[in-house]
Parts: sequence; C-alpha cells; structure tokens
Amino acid sequence: MSYILAFYGSPRRKGNTAILLQQAVQGAREAGAEVEEIVLRDLKISPCLEIYGCKQNGRCVIQDDYQKLHDKLLRMDGIMLASPIFFYTVSAFTKIFMDRCNVHWVKKYWIDEAPMGKWANRRKGLFIAAGATQGRKLFEGVELTVRYFFDAIDTQLWRSLCFRGLDFQGDVMKHPDYLEEACAAGRALALALAADAVNAAQTAPPAAGGA
Repeated sequence: MSYILAFYGSPRRKGNTAILLQQAVQGAREAGAEVEEIVLRDLKISPCLEIYGCKQNGRCVIQDDYQKLHDKLLRMDGIMLASPIFFYTVSAFTKIFMDRCNVHWVKKYWIDEAPMGKWANRRKGLFIAAGATQGRKLFEGVELTVRYFFDAIDTQLWRSLCFRGLDFQGDVMKHPDYLEEACAAGRALALALAADAVNAAQTAPPAAGGA
C-alpha cells in the first residue's frame, strides 16, 4: 500500500483548495493508498533561519512542529500539496513549510553529493492550486517553485491542477468538473505509485544467498 502525505496550505480550513484536496484524497484512498492529511495552519513552524545546523547530519536543529514532519517526508511514497495563489506563489503557511524543507536539499546535494540535474527522483507529487484572476502567467511562478521544492524532497512534479476563477470560499462548488478532476487525479496518483512499487520489486536485484 502506498503512503501519501496530503498538505493543506490554505489559511481557510474550508477553502477552495481544501475542498479540491479532499477530493484528491478520496480518490487516492479509493485506489487503495494510505493518505495522511496535514493542515499546515495548525502547526507551529518557524521560517528557516538559515543557521545551517542541518549541515552536520541532514536534520534541522530548530525544535518545533516541523520535526513531526521530517521522518514522514522520508517515509512517504508520494505527496499532494494544495495552496491558493498569493501574489503568484503559494500561501505563507505553505512557503514556510517549503523553506524548512531546505534541510532535505542540504542532505541530498551537500551531504550525499547527489549529481545536480542527473538524479531521478523516486517519488511522485500532485500540486493543486486555485487562483482568482485570468492572468496568463498566473501559475507560471508557482509551478516552478513547486517543481524545485519537490526535487529537494526527492519527488517529481507528476501533475499540476491549476484552477482559475476561484476566490471566495465555496466558489469551487460551482465547478463540479474541477472536483471530478481532482478526485480522478488522486486516484491516478495512487495507481501510479502502486505501479512504481511493482516495477521496483520486479527490477530489484536478488537477495544474496538463497538455495
């Protein structure tokens, strides 16, 4: 069974991205995945203070609620991240979380010396965003931010769902097609992770010894 972390990044507990992510979670669970939901606004997380205590062993030295997430991020098979658009990027709750994950970038590229641009990330991530305006470049900046954030946590940006015309709470309920698309994406992510697990098992080298 695949293990997925679902992060709610909205300041509103029942906002549009929260509703969309709930649909994606439902779809993933229907496909057999274990999904743990995390509401970022409920956590007490400091911004990254750039003291680089993580250079010692790849672990952040700031003792707050981020510590609850660190090992979960290492154990997960996939991630769902949902945030409304604030000034063409993610919400403050989401960005603070992202910045604290710099510890994973330090571990990957400084401590383990993974080759830049040549590392095949083993996890898959789904990003869900909602914006109010029809601006042509509304989602360009945030998708780039999410892509590089996912790379730090050894994850490829598998799919983005970026929805326009959503501003006030509940607007998404006027768009059943958005809800259906989110549910289908969650289901597809779970199935893709399950397929990855099968392929990994089939290509794994045989155990030493044996008859």
